[in-house]
Amino acid sequence: MQTPVRIVAVAAFMLLFSTPSWSQLRNIEEVQFKTSADCPMCKEAIEEMFTFERGVRHAILDLEKNVVTVRYNSRRTDEERLRNALLDLGYKADPVEGEEEEGGEEESRQSP
Repeated sequence: MQTPVRIVAVAAFMLLFSTPSWSQLRNIEEVQFKTSADCPMCKEAIEEMFTFERGVRHAILDLEKNVVTVRYNSRRTDEERLRNALLDLGYKADPVEGEEEEGGEEESRQSP
């Protein structure tokens, strides 16, 4: 008889303490920067640097496009701080507008 009670107690405990995690997901934003990085060592340096930035959840550099994509918690950091961190590392950090990038690709595909 105690086993079902324990299962319910453990489930309630887990639910209670997992709720803050759900609230943090609402504050996740994504930003992209056009950068001057062009080699695997640059990729490693940038991605590693962002792992130590407060609030950063994930960062990945696309070497073909020279664009770094950063997912971050907007309560802990902002786009300007992330841009400055990239500049401090010695790389260019120009903001990329997602709509413009996608629109430009569509236009280039349509033209012969």
